[in-house]
Amino acid sequence: MPPIKLSSSLRMAVAALHKGLRKQASYTSSYSMTELETIGFISRNNDILASELASLTRITTQSMSQILKKFESQGLIARTGSPDDKRKMHISLTPAGEKLVKQNRYERDAYLHKRIETLLTDKEIALLEKVVPILDKLAAAD
Repeated sequence: MPPIKLSSSLRMAVAALHKGLRKQASYTSSYSMTELETIGFISRNNDILASELASLTRITTQSMSQILKKFESQGLIARTGSPDDKRKMHISLTPAGEKLVKQNRYERDAYLHKRIETLLTDKEIALLEKVVPILDKLAAAD
């Protein structure tokens, strides 16, 4: 397969898989993709700054402020002042935020597990195990 066709096929397969995963989370209808991405970044980077979140999600600090206000009003995040700079606020998940992230991960993992178990042969599963590190490498390149 020519490299450009491989790229296109991979993009379409990943997009379709992503769409299926997104449908699995019970709460996704109340959150935008950027909001879901934001809560994931907070989960992986405890005590992160709002400006760092804005940069990671490629949105303005004003837009990030709106997202964080929403999360805070829902009890998903907590803000704590920086001991070094009183103007900076560190963002972390509350227990409710952690529960939301864990539930989302569980639902998506269960969806994938079922699809792998019912649709793939043992040989395909073994091949998929070898492909995951390659996909991780592609994803980490940015």
